Amino acid sequence: MKKMTVNEERCKGCGLCTTACPKKLVVLRKDKRNKKGYFPAECTDDAACISCAMCAMMCPECAITIEK
Repeated sequence: MKKMTVNEERCKGCGLCTTACPKKLVVLRKDKRNKKGYFPAECTDDAACISCAMCAMMCPECAITIEK
């Protein structure tokens, strides 16, 4: 099973990953900020993720990885 991982300190909360996800599983957190003051992205349901990596391809900061 693959898993989406976000490097929260690198994420700038731009939201490009949220629009790229075909299943609409990626959201920006509203309860936590990183050290730079941005709301990082997260996957709301790892089991439903199809590991298409569209979120990772759209991320300008390369903060998202798809792990095996």
